[in-house]
Parts: sequence; C-alpha cells; structure tokens
Amino acid sequence: MPSVAIKNLKNAAVGTLELSEEVFGAPLNKSLLYEAVKNYLNSRRAGTHATKVRSMVAGSGRKLWKQKGTGRARIGSVRSPLWRHGGTVHGPHPRSYAYKLPRKMLLGALRSALSAKVAEQQMTVVDSFQLENHKTQGLRNILDRFEAERSVLLVDLPGNQNLERSSRNLEGVELLSSRELHPYHLLKYERLLISQPAVEKLQEALKP
Repeated sequence: MPSVAIKNLKNAAVGTLELSEEVFGAPLNKSLLYEAVKNYLNSRRAGTHATKVRSMVAGSGRKLWKQKGTGRARIGSVRSPLWRHGGTVHGPHPRSYAYKLPRKMLLGALRSALSAKVAEQQMTVVDSFQLENHKTQGLRNILDRFEAERSVLLVDLPGNQNLERSSRNLEGVELLSSRELHPYHLLKYERLLISQPAVEKLQEALKP
C-alpha cells in the first residue's frame, strides 16, 4: 500500500497518509488515458464551423445563357459549386463532437493518472489550504516553497474562496475541486498539490 507524507503550507512534514492501492497503485493504462483525453477535448470543441451551400451564397438565379447553340458549356446559375464564389459541396456544418464515455473507463483512467503522479513523485498532499488572505503573492510564495515553478494543479474541496481568488491570476496554475478532476488535467500539469480532505474524497469515490 503506497503512502505519502502530509505537508503543511511551509513544506514541513506533519504526518503520513496511507493511500488506497486500488486508487493510487493502479497500473498505467495508456489506452484508457488516450480515450479519456480524446473525449474531454472533443467535448470542448465549439463545432461552429460552417460553409454555404448554393442556396445561401449571393448571386442571381437566372440562367446565364440559353441551353443550346452558344458552343459553351450549359450552366444554370452563378451559384453553382462549379463556379468561383459558388456554393460548397459536402462542406462542414455546425455539429457537436461530444460523446458519452463509459463511466468505468473514465474512473479507470483517473486511477491510472493519479497512480502515475504518485509513482513519479509529482503529487504532494497538503494538510489544508487555509490561507490567511486572498493575495496572489502569498500563494506564489507557498508554491515556491514546494518548488512548483512551471505548472501546478491545485485540488481542494469546493468553497475555499481565498484559494480561488489568489490562484486565478497565476500563470500555469489551475484550481479544481475534487469532483471536477479529470485525467486531462493530471496529464497537462507537471505537479499536483492536493489537500488531505480531497484525497480522502477521491479514495472514497474511485474505489472499484
């Protein structure tokens, strides 16, 4: 059973936490991670691309010249797809790219991503994110103590307003609640700082 040290905001060890082997010791499943990230990115696509068919483009509807006798190819309208500025054939139209991923696959991918963070020693458990104020500089100093300089994902239970306000303007820092955590976020950010209550919540929710 894996275990991690519990740190306070001064990066000093204050205890240890036993992690669930089923949640934080799962094998790395790259195919599950791929499917989860693909599903997440597809769901974020706007799908607002569009092209105009011949009924939408500007142009007269009259026949340009008579059908026979001119020696030219027959033509019905300047809005024909064969003509410049005519309509587009089989072009893209607004659609949704979202699709439902089976819940078991998503939970399996989340267990795999969390286990990878533990195995690579990129997850730090903090006893609590109780900040004195909502100043951005205060949180920046805390992250510097944990040597989280490049990109860091903060995970806590919802309702911590000081943490929400202090983290919103920091580049490379994102705050999520435990219920919003997705494998995409764990793969995107290099370091994971998670509160002890959030870890306990995740272990309860992700047990097979």
